[in-house]
Amino acid sequence: MALDNNNDVVSYEAPEKDLYEMGEIPPMGFVPKKMYSWAIRKERHGEPDTAMQLEVVDVPVLDSHEVLVLVMAAGVNYNGVWASLGQPISPFDGHKAPYHIAGSDASGIVWAVGSKVKSWKVGDEVVIHCNQDDGDDVECNGGDPMYSPSQRIWGYETPDGSFAQFTNVQAQQLMPRPKHLTWEESACYTLTLATAYRMLFGHHPHELKPGQNVLVWGASGGLGSYAIQLINTAGANAIGVISDEDKRDFVMGLGAKGVINRKDFNCWGQLPTVNTPEYAAWFKEARRFGAAIWEITGKGNNVDIVFEHPGEATFPVSSFVCKKGGMVVICAGTTGFNLTFDVRYVWMHQKRLQGSHFAHLKQAASANQLMLERRLDPCMSEVFSWDDLREAHMKMMRNEHKPGNMSVLVQSPKTGLRTLEEVLDARG
Repeated sequence: MALDNNNDVVSYEAPEKDLYEMGEIPPMGFVPKKMYSWAIRKERHGEPDTAMQLEVVDVPVLDSHEVLVLVMAAGVNYNGVWASLGQPISPFDGHKAPYHIAGSDASGIVWAVGSKVKSWKVGDEVVIHCNQDDGDDVECNGGDPMYSPSQRIWGYETPDGSFAQFTNVQAQQLMPRPKHLTWEESACYTLTLATAYRMLFGHHPHELKPGQNVLVWGASGGLGSYAIQLINTAGANAIGVISDEDKRDFVMGLGAKGVINRKDFNCWGQLPTVNTPEYAAWFKEARRFGAAIWEITGKGNNVDIVFEHPGEATFPVSSFVCKKGGMVVICAGTTGFNLTFDVRYVWMHQKRLQGSHFAHLKQAASANQLMLERRLDPCMSEVFSWDDLREAHMKMMRNEHKPGNMSVLVQSPKTGLRTLEEVLDARG
């Protein structure tokens, strides 16, 4: 829904031009012909610092149910890395466009609306969730839109993401922006928060319940930091896994019941062949890791849910330490896609292995409501300038980024701004 407290459109003077420089704001609702963007082309697939290049491209033309958003800030997440590399799939294999603009998180201002858009108007301040669908199949009408054959991720499976002055999205992707947050804080959380929300609350009957225990891999990262906060909100217990002792205080500060440093153990990577000496060594270490969990949950208490996203390096252990009848829920494979596990501990203990992919609007809106109510912290760690967007993705790819979530400024000229008026004043 449109923001009730945003009825007054800001009045200011600005020229009408075909192309505006970064940070230059057009007249409210005026759509130029061209825009700046960080574009990827198929022949440039590789690391982000070479795959992404600054280009002037056409401003998208809206369909009847679409909305054009002036992007104030954009979130930095692994979708940009994958789009650059062309892995696990090349986005060009799906959308067939000549160039790809990554970016699956943003905060901004509605700048134009399609002829059939009724819930939003020019001037509304919004955040954008990244799920798109055509809305005309059974899953979109009574089922789960994430199962729709038309489901796609904006900024990865579509060519028109948020790393540009303007982006076009479906009207159902928009949600109210938390006014207490800055543009960059508003831009950093939707993808990871909504993904974490669906993983924890979206897979019946394994919805997270009060008192349950959850093992959270990558507890200091974007997904992990929200998982821990959501687990706390539900009255459950988060056990965070970190890779560096410098991250322990951050994770405990989010409310984790306990923290385990995975570097204290040696049971990572693909599972050794069962019943070999290598497997015996792995099994001993995996049990030692499980004992570390018991030190937090109590002896004999395995975790109800494992919050998985590293994949190849951690999945054998995840499937082992999950309790009987529990669930390992996974949304990514940042350490590799070849998952291995000892199936005996899955079938005999009747564990559930559940894939999870972003979230539908109701789930994203429920998560966003927690942010609107100030019950969650966006955990923004770093903000990058527009010119440093590629470096932000390189830091993420190398796992050199700070705990929390990252943003890049697009049309907002500096950090700390919360309104269009402040943006205009900052430009002088």
